[in-house]
Amino acid sequence: MGSLTSLLIDGSVFNTWKPMWVVLLEDGIEFYKKKSDNSPKGMIPLKGSTLTSPCQDFGKRMFVFKITTTKQQDHFFQAAFLEERDAWVRDIKKAIKCIEGGQKFARKSTRRSIRLPETVDLGALYLSMKDTEKGIKELNLEKDKKIFNHCFTGNCVIDWLVSNKSVRNRQEGLMIASSLLGEGYLQPAGELSKNAADGTAENPFLDNADAFYYFPDSGFFCEENSSDDDVILKEEFRGVIIKQGCLLKQGHRRKNWKVRKFILREDPAYLHYYDPAGGEDPLGAIHLRGCVVTSVESNPDVRKSEEENLFEIITADEVHYFLQAATPKERTEWIKAIQVASRTGK
Repeated sequence: MGSLTSLLIDGSVFNTWKPMWVVLLEDGIEFYKKKSDNSPKGMIPLKGSTLTSPCQDFGKRMFVFKITTTKQQDHFFQAAFLEERDAWVRDIKKAIKCIEGGQKFARKSTRRSIRLPETVDLGALYLSMKDTEKGIKELNLEKDKKIFNHCFTGNCVIDWLVSNKSVRNRQEGLMIASSLLGEGYLQPAGELSKNAADGTAENPFLDNADAFYYFPDSGFFCEENSSDDDVILKEEFRGVIIKQGCLLKQGHRRKNWKVRKFILREDPAYLHYYDPAGGEDPLGAIHLRGCVVTSVESNPDVRKSEEENLFEIITADEVHYFLQAATPKERTEWIKAIQVASRTGK
């Protein structure tokens, strides 16, 4: 299903936080050292387990949730951001509920459960919905003294499906939208839509002007109505996330390299980097507008054995950043993505 940072204690194989590839099954959770591994490092049974979210056992770690098994073993997981944690929590709760009811849970079972025709291509439909000219318009919506950015209403989704002739009527549109929600192409925002998605109703999607949704890679965020004393989200965080992952970054001391989690946003174009072990606030930001990014084949501050897959970002203010990817392919992907962002962002 996805990758999280996990800490497993009380007799588990790890005694520290490590990035793991985590897979949700119908009766448990398997975790792997990396996505390409064939055999899991372990498995957590969900039958009789309880889930706690948010989990406050680690004061300095954000977006943590806990699974407690019938043997009273606690397993802790940390997501990269709030929406990722909530998506995992929703699916795990559904899996536990299915086990209790004697039903089978499958992350990709939506098409079968609502009898969606096999000819419907949800991936292609999702791309059409995100089209900047003909797709669904993302808005900043206000409700319950909160502002939901980069989102849209449930009835707007159904309106679009009908007007685009993707469905014949609103009832059929509700089935398609529920399938898009179940497959992760749409995410609920706000209590109304989240409660519907967490429930067991036939259609977890709401054809409602008060139900908010967003695309998972849209840069969605929610903020309270701000007063002069409130902290307002900086402009640099309002860009759409186009790429994220871990890279080695050269520190201020040139021979000091550390793993950092990087999040690339465009319009405005920023590359924020975080401590991969946790923390909501970034350690720093690189403004990419007008920057130059190139691969580096030799760096005097790096040992010969470690100088593979290096690249350099030179900002418009002539600040130099040296980064290292895990593979040549990953380096190329980052360079291309940063080049695109630097040309299109503010």
